[in-house]
Amino acid sequence: MTLTQPAAGCRDLAFRHHAGYAVGEAGEVALEDYARTLTRAGAVEAVRARSDASAVTGLHLCDVGEAWTAAVAADIEDFARDLAEGAGTDGLGWS
Repeated sequence: MTLTQPAAGCRDLAFRHHAGYAVGEAGEVALEDYARTLTRAGAVEAVRARSDASAVTGLHLCDVGEAWTAAVAADIEDFARDLAEGAGTDGLGWS
């Protein structure tokens, strides 16, 4: 599974905040893991903005479980925002 070669059962989660969230590499991994856990997806890949590679604008998820709801999607975006707000600190923004 990749964004450029999606498999059957893949779906995209575009964040409501279209400019995306500035998330570093460690934050990207945390975001993908978080989304994978919440949605029970088989694979998740962050989608970065073409105009600003530091901004994650959404996620590409494959083999999404039945846990997918609008509330779960909003929770994932909230997590991305929290990661971006903690980007100026060491680590991922939590202790």
